[in-house]
Amino acid sequence: MTMRAAAVSIDLDGLGCYYRIHALGPHPTELENVILERALPRAAALFARHGIHVTWFVIARDVDGHAANTDRLETLAAAGDEIGNHSYSHFYDLARLPAASIDREIAEADRVLRAIAPVRGFRAPGYDVAPAMLDTLARLGYRYDSSVFPAPGYYAAKAAVMAGLAAMGRPSGAVLTNPRALAAPAEPYRPSMTAPWRRGQAPMVELPVAVTPWTRVPAIGTSLLVAPAWLRTRLVAAMARRPFFNLELHGIDFADAEKDGIPGELVERQPDLRIPVDDKLERLDRVLEDVAQRWPFATLGEVAADVQREC
Repeated sequence: MTMRAAAVSIDLDGLGCYYRIHALGPHPTELENVILERALPRAAALFARHGIHVTWFVIARDVDGHAANTDRLETLAAAGDEIGNHSYSHFYDLARLPAASIDREIAEADRVLRAIAPVRGFRAPGYDVAPAMLDTLARLGYRYDSSVFPAPGYYAAKAAVMAGLAAMGRPSGAVLTNPRALAAPAEPYRPSMTAPWRRGQAPMVELPVAVTPWTRVPAIGTSLLVAPAWLRTRLVAAMARRPFFNLELHGIDFADAEKDGIPGELVERQPDLRIPVDDKLERLDRVLEDVAQRWPFATLGEVAADVQREC
């Protein structure tokens, strides 16, 4: 790609997603909308201070019939942010479902989200992309997918956690991504329709989630938040060798366990929830300042348009 850019995206996964990951059973119903009600405004305020337009990946079920949640996203879209499709229900095993079920999940989310703003991109739950997903994205005329996360270390750590939960008789609701994606290109590319982790001639482009050159260490919100200051600086400096920095965050990165009443059973398993939100905002503030010195910011849709012109 000729355009050097950084794009910030936020997966607005609700607490129920994390309860499934950690096999904690049903999540507290009173916290059903805590990410959209409490965390999203904090994130939006941070990006507004930096003058950054970002991409929000939305689970459509969380806004379907929820006027207040819809209003929040409409306000952000009207101000210049981008709305992305994160499926209707966020099934972690979506990539393994029949093609008709995959199509229904993505298309139903598209229907709901297009009532808020134009939708150009998709991110699969758990980063697990499948050829059937690309078939649906092509049918809907999407510009990009941003699901590939070629981070072997992240994969190994996730596998270890899942194995530990299984050994305790509490299997995780998450799934491991297709291991072939770990060797996927780390720079934007046009994927194969039958093997999204390889280059091909798909009508949309793939915008991989950020990993550092050579070592492929994840450069995402979770690693940046829990890392010491010197390592955060090193990660951003390492990414400077790439023309594109796809900085992915999650809504939970802007949650506060005490202020938002998040139960200790989840806090115990989510290291980022043990950091007060004011500290997280300060760390992210510095990261964004550091990123801004190396890249101009763009939305994922803008980056995808630039990539499509080249390949």
